[in-house]
Amino acid sequence: MQCLNRSLAALVLAIPLVALSTTPATDFESVGERARALAAQPYRPVPSRTPDVLAKLTYDQMRDIRFKPEQAAWRAEQLPFELMFFHLGKYQTEPVRLHEITPEGERPFTFNPKDFSYGANTLQPATWGDIGHAGFRVHYALNNPAYKDELVVFQGASYFRALSAGLHYGLSARGLAVDTAGGGPEEFPRFTDFWIERPQAGATAMTVLALLDSPRVSGVYRFEIEPGTTTRMTVKARLYLRDTPKNPIRTLGLAPLTSMFSFGENQPSRTDFRPEVHDSDGLMLASGEGEWLWRPLQNPRSPLVTSFTTRAPKGFGLMQRDRNFSSYEDTEASYERRPSAWVTPLGDWGAGRVELVQLPTPDETHDNIVAYWVPAALPAPGQPLDIAWRVDWQGDAQQRPQNKEELAWVAQTRVGHSFATLAKNEQQYIVDFTGPALPSTGELKAVASANSNGRITESNVYRVESTGAWRMALRVQTLNPAQPVELRAFLTVPNSTGPQTVSETWSYIQVAP
Repeated sequence: MQCLNRSLAALVLAIPLVALSTTPATDFESVGERARALAAQPYRPVPSRTPDVLAKLTYDQMRDIRFKPEQAAWRAEQLPFELMFFHLGKYQTEPVRLHEITPEGERPFTFNPKDFSYGANTLQPATWGDIGHAGFRVHYALNNPAYKDELVVFQGASYFRALSAGLHYGLSARGLAVDTAGGGPEEFPRFTDFWIERPQAGATAMTVLALLDSPRVSGVYRFEIEPGTTTRMTVKARLYLRDTPKNPIRTLGLAPLTSMFSFGENQPSRTDFRPEVHDSDGLMLASGEGEWLWRPLQNPRSPLVTSFTTRAPKGFGLMQRDRNFSSYEDTEASYERRPSAWVTPLGDWGAGRVELVQLPTPDETHDNIVAYWVPAALPAPGQPLDIAWRVDWQGDAQQRPQNKEELAWVAQTRVGHSFATLAKNEQQYIVDFTGPALPSTGELKAVASANSNGRITESNVYRVESTGAWRMALRVQTLNPAQPVELRAFLTVPNSTGPQTVSETWSYIQVAP
């Protein structure tokens, strides 16, 4: 996945689009009208005004350009939220237009070089004019009433990420994913304009409107952001597809999440001293049929795309379940403090699938995991697709699987043999389940199954006395080593009316070496 060709940004913006960009827009409906009008026109990217000297800066030179905190929007008014802006240059050369919505009307946040410190760089910013900004971040007293931490960042294409109390940045969300998987290149829609409502004194939430545009789709987004122990973002979107019969959208990914998995307990590194390195360790899904699934993430040797078909899903997320420092041993990255992101659909999303894309990555500097919802049917060009969801950025207090009561969940997945060797084409999986739904004594059974390419050769469940978890040990024989094996398993206890399910479903794909 790579960013769209930046040479497109050098095209001249047509007069009709200029008229659109200067029309006042202060609510969801009016920005939605802009999106509808854009979708009826050929796509024209926002032209870059980034001076060449900025585009040619090195990574360290770019890091030396910093926003001055004392110049933060709303600081002088002592409002609960503040805004700081990102400078264009190097990787971010496509500007976004930023606006403030106040009771008196709308005004632009124009670029002002006096807002930035340029460090050791020798530059002439006064000669550039209004080149725009690369994005913005929101600050709020999240952990300490005397200091406003970073809370939310909007920067790059349609990417955004948020923090809850006590956490470090990890995975990101996106406004939209287009053709992430498949034979053609991925399209990266961009938030081209933002309208940020000035909060009132004492406000505990803030609102951001955004206009999205790309070669094949445009749309409007409304974000309601509520910081806290869990930071909650309620998203309302309306999308319009362009009429592109020669290049139709194959996969429209809604409510997408993007993360990183380099290695973990199920796929350890042979050379790194750290036991695990990842921003997320699994995909969790609450299907519309009432099943809860957990799929541990992998760093595959080649792109791996899997999906889970359902109707009216209850939620999905990329989760960082392992919250123990000893699992990572990284004093700088603090992976145990990375957030999970749980998406809750608002309204009936209908039929579709949750798609999980896993790409190979050589190290932790590349995001290689994407998850999103794909609707079964797309609207006709020019017709609106309305959809809403909530993203909960979670720390230790995470979404847990449940039906009528809380279910047990997977605490760890390990792969490989112990002293006893495995047969040819056989693999062993050790999966620990934990949670209050599990008894301290008694009999538990694993209901395990494989697709037609796998055969369960052994299945055992026993309690781990040192941790209180219940361990499932599976041995699986692969019939055709060149093909993947899909595995599913969950725990049950005997009941007077039949076996009672007490855990989520562990779902794993064993790929060919």
